[in-house]
Amino acid sequence: MLHLRVHPENPQPRLISQAVERIRAGDVIVYPTDAAYAIGCQIGNKNAMERIAQIRQLDAKHQYAIICSDLSDIATYAKVDNAMYRLLKSNTPSITTFILPATSEVPRRLMHPKKKTIGLRIPSNPICQQLLKELGEPLLTSTLILPEQTDPLDDPYEIEMQIGKQIDVLIDGGLGTLNTTSIVNLAGDHPEIIRRGAGDVSAFE
Repeated sequence: MLHLRVHPENPQPRLISQAVERIRAGDVIVYPTDAAYAIGCQIGNKNAMERIAQIRQLDAKHQYAIICSDLSDIATYAKVDNAMYRLLKSNTPSITTFILPATSEVPRRLMHPKKKTIGLRIPSNPICQQLLKELGEPLLTSTLILPEQTDPLDDPYEIEMQIGKQIDVLIDGGLGTLNTTSIVNLAGDHPEIIRRGAGDVSAFE
C-alpha cells in the first residue's frame, strides 16, 4: 500500500499526481473529505468497485455516490432542471450527499437498483478538490465505515492497521472527523432529508 502524507491545507501537487496515476491504473484509494475519510475508485472500474463493496460488505441495494469538484459534471450524471440546479448551486460545496435521478451515462451498477438514482457530493476539502481537479472526472465514493461499525474511520493510523492490506493508496491528511454527510433525496416530488449529518440541510426543509 502506498501511504501518501499530504498537507491538509496545501496539498503537494507531486503527491496528488501520484494518487491520480494510481486511480487511473484502477487502484482503490482512501482519502480525507470535509467529513470522515472515504474510500473511492474510478467510476468506470467495475473491479475496483467490487473491491470496495467487499471491504465495506455492501449489498446490491447500496446507494453509491460520486464526488465532484463542482457542478460542471452534473448534467452528465444526473437529471436536473433549472430550479434544481440553482438550488444545488446555492447549497454546494457542502457536507451533504444529494440523491438525484441518474442519467444513462451512469453505469447501472452504481445506481440504486429500483429507483435509478445516484448520490452526488461536492466537497470543500482542499485535498479532495485538488484530487478531483487533477483527475478531471468525478470519483466513485463511499464513507469509510467498516462492517459492524457505526462510526466512520477518521485516523490514518487506524485505517492502515485495519484495512491497509485491502487498499492500494492511503492519502493521509491527518485526523479526520467522525462526521457523516447529511443526505437529501431530490429525486422525488419534494426534498426529503434522509440523514441529518454534518451538512446544513435547512434549505431543504
